[in-house]
Amino acid sequence: MNGWLWLNAAAAIFVIAYSVFLFIYLLKTRYTFIRLGKKEEWHSKRNERLKNMMVHVFGQKKLLKDKKSGAIHVMFFYGFLLVQLGALDFIIKGVVPGAHLPLGPLYGPFTFFQEMVTLVILAAVVWAFYRRYIEKLVRLKRGWKSGLVLVFIGSLMLSVLIGNGMWLLWQEKAVGFGWSEPIASLIAIPFAGLAQPAIVGLFYVMWWVHLLVLLAFLVYVPQSKHAHLIAGPVNTYIHRLEQAGTLRKIDFEDEAQESFGAGRIEDFTRAQLLDLYACVECGRCTSMCPATGTGKMLSPMDLIVKLRDHLTFTGAAVTSKQPWVPAFAFSNTKGNQIAEGAFVYSPQLIGDVITEEELWACTTCRNCEDQCPVMNEHVDKIIDMRRYLVLTEGKMNPDAQRAIQNIERQGNPWGLNRKDKEKWRELRSDVYIPTMKEAQKAGEEPEYLFWVGSMGAFDSRSQKIALSFARLLNEAGISFAILGSKEKNSGDTPRRLGNEFLFQELAAANIAEFEKHGIRKIVTIDPHAYNAFKREYPDFGFQAEVYHHTELLDTLVREGKLKPVHPVNETVTFHDSCYLGRYNDVYDPPRNILAAIPGVRLVEMKRSRENSMCCGAGGGLMWMEEHTGHRINVARTEQALEQAPSVISSGCPFCLTMLNDGTKAKEIEETVATYDVAELLERAVLGQQKEAGVS
Repeated sequence: MNGWLWLNAAAAIFVIAYSVFLFIYLLKTRYTFIRLGKKEEWHSKRNERLKNMMVHVFGQKKLLKDKKSGAIHVMFFYGFLLVQLGALDFIIKGVVPGAHLPLGPLYGPFTFFQEMVTLVILAAVVWAFYRRYIEKLVRLKRGWKSGLVLVFIGSLMLSVLIGNGMWLLWQEKAVGFGWSEPIASLIAIPFAGLAQPAIVGLFYVMWWVHLLVLLAFLVYVPQSKHAHLIAGPVNTYIHRLEQAGTLRKIDFEDEAQESFGAGRIEDFTRAQLLDLYACVECGRCTSMCPATGTGKMLSPMDLIVKLRDHLTFTGAAVTSKQPWVPAFAFSNTKGNQIAEGAFVYSPQLIGDVITEEELWACTTCRNCEDQCPVMNEHVDKIIDMRRYLVLTEGKMNPDAQRAIQNIERQGNPWGLNRKDKEKWRELRSDVYIPTMKEAQKAGEEPEYLFWVGSMGAFDSRSQKIALSFARLLNEAGISFAILGSKEKNSGDTPRRLGNEFLFQELAAANIAEFEKHGIRKIVTIDPHAYNAFKREYPDFGFQAEVYHHTELLDTLVREGKLKPVHPVNETVTFHDSCYLGRYNDVYDPPRNILAAIPGVRLVEMKRSRENSMCCGAGGGLMWMEEHTGHRINVARTEQALEQAPSVISSGCPFCLTMLNDGTKAKEIEETVATYDVAELLERAVLGQQKEAGVS
């Protein structure tokens, strides 16, 4: 081998070794930073975790929610996997002139396939550039850093095509339109008249461009948003397997705890911190967030990015490791100055990094998490920071604080006398609603406990929903009872507002009451209570069959115990409650009921089912005033009105109240009514007319 070829090979080995060293160093620093968090076990259920990876990493399921961006990403993802052997083949050609991958007769089909894949990747680069910088998709950032990866990928693809064209001339292969390398053959045509040294020189220029860009990309990935290429699959594998949106309970008996919630980045678990490096910065979460969409301070993507940067800087300060390498290229950056001790870094997580306004803007709807292609969880981090504010610092939004105090004193957010919690039964004489005490005193053994909730018991509009549901249960011959004044708050509102201590007190009291009466089946009109009993109370030892009222009504209709024979001539659009839908995957039962009602024409909103937008009541925001931007409930009502309905329906008293207020704000409450599914079904089963004044 000529001397210069030895020199070329030695230089290549050096830059490859140096780049791999930097890459490994960066992986170790990020791993070290993540280990600052609390340890969490995730080793169980390996098969289920592998299935998650197949569906979400290789199947790209969530990415394909946005079909255009999803298609681009599929082209990049599989294209990059498929061209790796082509890159290896190209590198071999530069190290050993005249050599290539030893594929024998398959080499021709191999190079043809590689060129086709390369063209697909180039098409994806152009398409992605168009989407980001020309179409200007709102959720995508447009700085030069955001486009740097497109430059990298485009350079890699073009350099290998041009380089292979020069290689064909160098090795005196046929050019013009060779079937095995058609693109490289065409590229070679204009250069066919050059002298051999010039051709070889051009080949090595392209070869070094390809190698250096490839290695620069390797080093760039761990210290950029493209760390998701590594962290994303890992995050998908270790993602919590329990039902989505489950919150971690706090052990208040642990005397070693000096604070509760997350007031420092180290208070999050390691799995939560891995989320931060897995973020793609694609903006899908933010584009679907009801707070962002109505002008609030909160952006789920920005929250994750700010936490990620805070983790990196904190990690640099604690470990003295350089977060950016090669160090000489980043000598003036904040992270490296922190690592060198030349820059003091001690901001407060809540206040300096994440504002309280951001934390209180979240409705906990989980639309962000449903959209995230790398399985990031935003809501649990927000709740953990709320917990720190409430339990450790004693801070809470004033409106929320009033609701919490009322729940503590009277068991409901308004502070109404708890002894009046069963008076709603008196509003209709045609409905039999015994308390559990009354039923058992009469020798009855109710099959279901009907959990009415504060809305059903005290809110005048929601009382009508509770009465309609109870009347349908009477009609179907289902035995049930209520707890009446013994029914406390489910604890959902305190828990989402950060008061985990009050939630656990309420859960313990409710569980004791359930066990006292031998409760094994619970049905409720409140999706928040439904989620608490079904998904959260088991952490405290309670097990029961829990039903949402639309699930039970759907079963009763299918079994013929309820017969909707009277026409209800309405055009209905249905709003999915977040805690019924995204939290518990209950989408079909309410729609099945509506489909069974003669005369009902169901029209879906553009954002429905798992993409449904929050009404604005979740996360305790039902009890807080909106002072910034557009009202969420009005925005959701406007989406419903696009379908020109005569009725907006839901299966949640909170949602119905918010949508009812929305129709009033739009001054169309006289023409567009708001009804729970149970109310519409009661009209169909019993032949009752539309109640005047109900909107």
